[in-house]
Amino acid sequence: MNETKNIMIVGVGGQGSLLASRIIGNAVLLKGYDVKVSEVHGMSQRGGSVVTYVRYGEKVWSPVICRGEADVIMSFELLEAARWLPYLKKEGIIVVNTQKINPMPVITGALDYPDQLAEKIKDKGVKLVAADTLQLAKEAGNERTSNVALIGLMGKYLGLDIETLKESVKISVPAKFLEVNLKAFELGYNYEK
Repeated sequence: MNETKNIMIVGVGGQGSLLASRIIGNAVLLKGYDVKVSEVHGMSQRGGSVVTYVRYGEKVWSPVICRGEADVIMSFELLEAARWLPYLKKEGIIVVNTQKINPMPVITGALDYPDQLAEKIKDKGVKLVAADTLQLAKEAGNERTSNVALIGLMGKYLGLDIETLKESVKISVPAKFLEVNLKAFELGYNYEK
C-alpha cells in the first residue's frame, strides 16, 4: 500500500475514543504499517467534542488529517458525524453510532437537536453506515463496549482482516474485560441492517 489511509475518530468525551484509536493503531502496526496517532482532547472532561486522527501507510510523516482527506470517519454520535463531515474525502465513508448525546445548547434549551440527522448526512451524497452500537454493547454484556462494537462495524471498511482486528483488541484491552469486548466487536462486525 503506497497511499496513506486516514481515519478520524470523533465523539464526545468519555465514549472511549482513545481506546478505539489505540486498537486501530495496534491493528495497523500488526500488519507492518507505519502509523501516527494524534489525540485532540478539547473539552473531553466535560462531554465536549473529541477527535483522534489515525494515519497509516508505508511511511507516514504527520498525524494530522486536513479537510477533505479522511477515508473513514468513525463517529460515536450523529451530531459529531455531521460536525466533522467536511473532513471526509469525496469517496469516503462515515461509520456512526446512532446514539444521540445532547450538547450543552440543547440541554439548556437554546437549540433543538437536529431532526433526521442521518438522512441529512446521506443527502449530501455520503456513504453512511449506521448502527446502535450502544444496544450491541448491551447485548454483549457491558454498554461501555460500544466503542469496540463501533470498531467492529467499521472493520469491514478498513481493509484489515478480522483476525488482525481481534488480535489488536486482545492486546489493547485489560484481560478482565477481554471477553465482553471481543463479543461486542463481533456483534459490530457481523451487524447487518
